[in-house]
Amino acid sequence: MKSKDLMTTNPVVIAPDTPVAAIAELLAARGISAVPVVDAEGVPLGVVTEGDLIRRLADRPPGPLSWFLQHFGDSTPLIERFAKAHGKTAQDVMTKELLTVSETESVERVAQLMEQHHIRRVLVVKGNHLVGIISRADLLRALLRGEVTPQQSHDDHTIQVALAKAMRAQPWVDTFWVYPSVKTGTVTFHGFARNDATRQGLAIMARAIPGVVAVQDKMAPMPLILRATF
Repeated sequence: MKSKDLMTTNPVVIAPDTPVAAIAELLAARGISAVPVVDAEGVPLGVVTEGDLIRRLADRPPGPLSWFLQHFGDSTPLIERFAKAHGKTAQDVMTKELLTVSETESVERVAQLMEQHHIRRVLVVKGNHLVGIISRADLLRALLRGEVTPQQSHDDHTIQVALAKAMRAQPWVDTFWVYPSVKTGTVTFHGFARNDATRQGLAIMARAIPGVVAVQDKMAPMPLILRATF
């Protein structure tokens, strides 16, 4: 699936000189959490989010550290915070750092970008012009419909190494008698399990390893003769 198959087309947009009060009313009336800011040609300039507006309420007077930064450090963050807190128009309060993708970008890649950059939405552009927007909600709906398959971010060898390290770190794991294998993200435990608590602990341990999609327990109960060796 590509971005163009999932994006919201003809998204609501605003001009750079839109008053902040009007933006707040727009977000509330449309039930949306952000709106792109575009110029007369439809080129995206920024995004105004609920967070940008909420910062106006949360702004506090500068303290001693702010004074220090202003005189001896980079004052840019203070200036940007002041602008967001006191600005009157979209161009004053908008977030200017934009992450954009093309119409042909895979949805899986879009999800990765959102996760890496800790953002809730990306803008879809054709050339330099805004043609759509994809939010986390759009991705979630597609995932629930089975239209998006999460990519395997860790290969089996990486999982195997991480699991072996985790097992060695726990004194209750009988590493000499438990033999895990990994295939296409599924961890299978072979060997002997001392008790049900051990089985549960190993399953929890394996599921916590990034990339693991399933856990199978094929361990047999530990024979009494092996218990006597401990």
